[in-house]
Amino acid sequence: MKLLNNPARYGSVAMTLHWLIALLIIGNLCSGFVFNNILGDNDPLRFTLVQLHKPVGLTVLVLSVLRLIWRLVNKVPELPKGMSLPLRWLAHGTHYLFYILMLGIPLAGWAMVSASRSGIPTSYFGLFYWPNISYFADMAAPDKNHYRHMLGNLHAELAYGAAVLLVLHVGAALYHHYVRRDTVLKRMLPGTRVEKVPG
Repeated sequence: MKLLNNPARYGSVAMTLHWLIALLIIGNLCSGFVFNNILGDNDPLRFTLVQLHKPVGLTVLVLSVLRLIWRLVNKVPELPKGMSLPLRWLAHGTHYLFYILMLGIPLAGWAMVSASRSGIPTSYFGLFYWPNISYFADMAAPDKNHYRHMLGNLHAELAYGAAVLLVLHVGAALYHHYVRRDTVLKRMLPGTRVEKVPG
């Protein structure tokens, strides 16, 4: 499999970033739902999940930046020529919104943690401590409370938006594969062959 994209399909770099980010996002959406809606505040598993949730989210942020840079310097495959203009707009709009959420959710989470009064450092999988954003970390306690609450709500709302968009994205991919029978899904699947520009 080639590293670079070509007009017919994505290369191995784009595929790896796509599926790795997708798995991390799904994992963090699940963990966030569990510790916010199922586990009690005093449940020791809640603390463990929160501490794992943070470095996974930061990994999504770093990988999403890399993926965005890769997309800007490496042309993406063409959409099937038979797609209508509204479907093309919807496809492009969905991708742009995904990038906004892939960057916005972890940024909001990082800012929220930085504004926390708990003072618990963010351990990046035990390798080092991720720094807080000084703008929020250096605030007075009342301001921290305000921003912690506001950023927490933003982080949660963006996450629920990502969950909805993810379901729509998967549904669209399956629609292309099973109803339209084009190459939109295959061009992002490792081990599949797309011989030509989709028609």
